[in-house]
Amino acid sequence: MNVKETVLDRYSEGARQQQPSLCCPVSYDAGLLAILPGEIIEKDYGCGDPSRYVQEGDVVLDLGSGGGKVCYMAASLVGNQGQVIGVDMNDDMLALARKYQPEMAEKLGGDRVRFVKGHIQDLGLSIDALSDYLTSHPINSHSGYSELKLWEARQRKETPLVQDQSVDLVISNCVLNLVADDEKQQLVREIYRVLKPGGRVAISDIVSDQPIPGHMKKDPDLWSGCISGAFQEDEFLDEFSAAGFGAVCYDKWDTEPWQVIEGIEFRAVTLTAVKSPCSNQLPVEKTLVYRGPFAAVTDEDGTTYKRGQRIPVAGHTYQLLMNPAFKDAFIDPAAAAESSANNGCCDDKSAAIPVVSSGSCC
Repeated sequence: MNVKETVLDRYSEGARQQQPSLCCPVSYDAGLLAILPGEIIEKDYGCGDPSRYVQEGDVVLDLGSGGGKVCYMAASLVGNQGQVIGVDMNDDMLALARKYQPEMAEKLGGDRVRFVKGHIQDLGLSIDALSDYLTSHPINSHSGYSELKLWEARQRKETPLVQDQSVDLVISNCVLNLVADDEKQQLVREIYRVLKPGGRVAISDIVSDQPIPGHMKKDPDLWSGCISGAFQEDEFLDEFSAAGFGAVCYDKWDTEPWQVIEGIEFRAVTLTAVKSPCSNQLPVEKTLVYRGPFAAVTDEDGTTYKRGQRIPVAGHTYQLLMNPAFKDAFIDPAAAAESSANNGCCDDKSAAIPVVSSGSCC
């Protein structure tokens, strides 16, 4: 089975005619949907809403952007200072997304969305640039093939489709499962490459609760239907952790499976993660206290944080653990003391109700 051709054919059909079997039930922000063309809404296929992780001013990259629905929703949220890039390999889906660009630019008050043709597991290479090269340099010999490989390497280095460390947030909606298994590690590494230090990930996708047997992986309908290429639920987290991401977790987990096939549960999840900041731009060492509720936790670097115990950490680890993604699991005692001193609530004799904050003398 040719995975790319199978997926291309299924989603080209989805661009021409609505394919309900490719969707999970998802509740989107009605206000964001209100300005979208009906055709884009009808021909969108997803299993989550990664747009809710978009912040004002973000540069957002949508992997497998399809008809552009989530891209245009994100464009409403990033504001005039933000930008949205949609990457897809399917000409029919790209045509659908681009069809409404002028209309959406007028509604949004600016053209802050662009759609590019590429493979999400190879964000360094433009498929359009590759097609132009092959038109002018037909491959009919081994030397021609070698020249092609050299040209591709130069493209990835000198003029990549998506630049290194250029994106604040990478999102995707039910697309990573469509990538061949032997390219999934490269896919996650590419996400890491294009993110800025401290950049975020919000990936909605399908996972399985047990390994998928070989005969299911060879079924083109199951693969293009977001089933056979699904990550196993623990494997999905492990791939991002192994690539160097921190705060890797399931922010959303559907309790009810989307489908059960041969006793295997397939459900929608949303994985979030953070790329570590640059260590050479941060203080050498800080002290943190883990709040609980567990007796102890261990991070990806092997450092164990016992509940209530002060632990010295490197600057980049400090910046990562203080990220909102950790939901205030750690306390910076020095910052808490400084906040308390600035608050001065103990000296405020006129306060009818004293202000109590973490680490304050009150």
